[in-house]
Amino acid sequence: MATTSEADVVLYHDDEHHENWSERAKQNLWLSFARMGNYEQGGAIPVITRGEGVYVWDDRDRKIFDGLAGLFTVQVGHGREELVEAAAKQMRQLSYFPLWGYANPPAIELAERLTSFTPSGLNHVFFSATGGESVESAIKLIKQYYKMTGKPLKHKVISRSIAYHGTTQGALSITGIPAAKQYFEPLIAGHHKVPNTNFYRAPLNHRDDYMEFGQWAANRIEEMINFEGADTVAAVFVEPVQNSGGCFPPPPGYLERVREICDKYDVMMVCDETITGFGRIGDYFASRLFGITPDIITCGKGMTSGYFPMAAMIASDRLYEPFLKDNNAFLHGFTFGGHPVGAAVALANLDIFEKEKINEHVRENEGNFYATLEKLYDLPIVGDVRGAGFFYGIEMVKDRSTRETFNADESEKLLRGFLSKKLYDSGLYCRTDDRGDPVIQLAPPLIANQSHFDEIEGILRSVLTEACELIF
Repeated sequence: MATTSEADVVLYHDDEHHENWSERAKQNLWLSFARMGNYEQGGAIPVITRGEGVYVWDDRDRKIFDGLAGLFTVQVGHGREELVEAAAKQMRQLSYFPLWGYANPPAIELAERLTSFTPSGLNHVFFSATGGESVESAIKLIKQYYKMTGKPLKHKVISRSIAYHGTTQGALSITGIPAAKQYFEPLIAGHHKVPNTNFYRAPLNHRDDYMEFGQWAANRIEEMINFEGADTVAAVFVEPVQNSGGCFPPPPGYLERVREICDKYDVMMVCDETITGFGRIGDYFASRLFGITPDIITCGKGMTSGYFPMAAMIASDRLYEPFLKDNNAFLHGFTFGGHPVGAAVALANLDIFEKEKINEHVRENEGNFYATLEKLYDLPIVGDVRGAGFFYGIEMVKDRSTRETFNADESEKLLRGFLSKKLYDSGLYCRTDDRGDPVIQLAPPLIANQSHFDEIEGILRSVLTEACELIF
């Protein structure tokens, strides 16, 4: 694995003002999803200065295991010189030009490469910079498609409870997290929620059979389509493995049933693979791994391993066909969609995937990762360990026998008052979240191996043991 050496890294903490990084951040830098007032009350903003492989270092030169791959993103690890060189080479040749009526060679080649991985019939790539933008693009494309093909009433979108699809107005409208939406309402009308595939929290009469639960959950989509009227419903959005809430895999037959329902009512099936794409579940696209052909795949994050903002909506021949007629155009786009530097980095990233057999590595080791995390079941706070590939959630409970969860105040104290800081101080960066029930999420770089799984488990065991002493 080619990485940057210590001598090649610009160490920001050598700057004469390094001791003030956190204080300087408080003055001008507005962090995403962060309670900025907490920092004004004396809390230090963690400042990450460099990365190498599966580790990052902060401004105190503490070594931290990157247990979330940045944000489900740094698939091939930090400090990959091949990706740095790909960006620099492309910048020297063509640093930027828009795709607004023009093309560039890296974008052309990347579109070809991506469609070689997609399920049959998904051959048209519309680039953006983020996964949320690709979701926004999919919503708009589907609405325009139905208007162009004589079904103008079809505009409603069905998505799942607690699902996260982005922060733009359209993407936020189909997000299933009430707290993430309340300050921005009213949002776009016509978006409806159905149950997700969290088997651990399935209704009592559906907890005995995983496959039966999946069919029940899928059938709620058909129920919603009929309730709203099939002539008004345009799309169903699903993540193959849902992120928010703590990694919900699809029960056997679930995705197939969703596809069947969508076909029955002429509804587009969209697989949001912003997280599950590019190796996270063990293939370039989880849709392909699960044997499903959606009408659209939205993706981003791991396409460049986070080295450059790059995302895409990949649409079917059917959706593309009306735009080949007359003067029709998809009047939509982004300044940085199809950026030549981002495309060059993505191509180099995909070269690493092939050369180092990243997908194969994930499939060969996902069982070992899961088995290592399962050891934590001997702690009473651990209720459920679930996920797929290198993407797992650990749900925490007050009482494992009854599955009793924590109330809002208890969850606040557990996650933000203790676990988040303690895990980081113990050398593990991961996500502690209560958008559903309280969970710890893990998604390490895809180059991680058993020694890294053991390191994660060891830190979690130490911190969760201390949490048990505080709670029980």
